[in-house]
Amino acid sequence: MRKIVLFLMVALLVTVCSDAFAQGCPMCKTSLEEARKNGSQVGETLNNGILYLLALPYIVASIFGIIWYRNYKAK
Repeated sequence: MRKIVLFLMVALLVTVCSDAFAQGCPMCKTSLEEARKNGSQVGETLNNGILYLLALPYIVASIFGIIWYRNYKAK
């Protein structure tokens, strides 16, 4: 029962806050548009940085999850 309630709370939170995820940084957008006009590759490096920052928390959480699972299974 707790899992269902937790799942519904997370689903509600994601649907309510979906507009917040769509907002972009105006300064980043302006600088990327200017760089694109000049023929720079700034956008590609910025996208790589975003992917790096996005993946890092999932990697750390996965490592902790694997360690926890191995310790739990050993008991």
